[in-house]
Amino acid sequence: MELSTREAYGKALVELGRHNPDIVVLDADLSKSTMTGLFAREFPRRFFNCGIAEQNMIGIAAGLAASGKTVFASTFAVFATGRCFDQIRMSVAQPGLNVKIVATHGGITVGEDGTSHHCVEDLALICSLPSFIVIVPADATEAAQAVKVASQTYGPFYIRLSRPKTPLVYASDYKFTLGKAATLREGKDVTVIATGIMVAHALGAAQNLSLDGIDCRVLSMPTIKPLDGDSIVKAARETGAIITAEEHLLRGGLGSAVAQIVAEQQPVPMSFIALNDIYAKSGKPEELLKRYHLTAADIESAARSLVLKKRS
Repeated sequence: MELSTREAYGKALVELGRHNPDIVVLDADLSKSTMTGLFAREFPRRFFNCGIAEQNMIGIAAGLAASGKTVFASTFAVFATGRCFDQIRMSVAQPGLNVKIVATHGGITVGEDGTSHHCVEDLALICSLPSFIVIVPADATEAAQAVKVASQTYGPFYIRLSRPKTPLVYASDYKFTLGKAATLREGKDVTVIATGIMVAHALGAAQNLSLDGIDCRVLSMPTIKPLDGDSIVKAARETGAIITAEEHLLRGGLGSAVAQIVAEQQPVPMSFIALNDIYAKSGKPEELLKRYHLTAADIESAARSLVLKKRS
């Protein structure tokens, strides 16, 4: 079954709005795409369309948060982070205000919208800001829970969602815990630490590797900041090899953060599945993932190489 994380976000906002009258939602003229339009229809007095003025939207969000509101501000990831970085830094991060930036259309699976709309730098940008919590849900189930947790946790959040429908990877009884990884598959030979849409690819790779006798652990890492260092060190110690997988540039995202912890606490061979210092072309999402080596097959290849390196 496949569902979009952005649709889960829109539905979660409506549920939260019914129970918390202090929740307000802002959008930058993209509410149909970000799914905040669902909230707007039910709570029109608590929804503000700021127009194609994303920087102003962040300033309004900061003002509402300073007045005691829990503010969700949404637009495409490329606009939320690239166009608004100074406003986020000055008006949200530095005062540590209760603003939840939930950005849709992250990564290259925006597809045919092209390079201008492929956001592959956002995690590096937002993770650089003190006080921000950064989350990349793996599926719609996790997205809804992460939005709820964000609403109940004071402070700045950045939640990155994707455009297309993606596979559900969690069972109905899954419980998202802020700052914690989820072990989706045990293994002793190598660990894949994945985030966002790459979690489903990691599970597919692990299943294929098992057919060749390679026992692959899969950790889903929804919270990029703060990172679950204990799970990373445990995986490095028990499996002796780490692969990270993300729909983001190689530098500044999940891989960089994991590598820092591994280097400091439990050095082991590592490999990184990410965009390697390049912007993607326009194309269909699956074609782009294949072209830029962000697939289960690429994870499998990296795992086989690391296992051979361990054994040599």
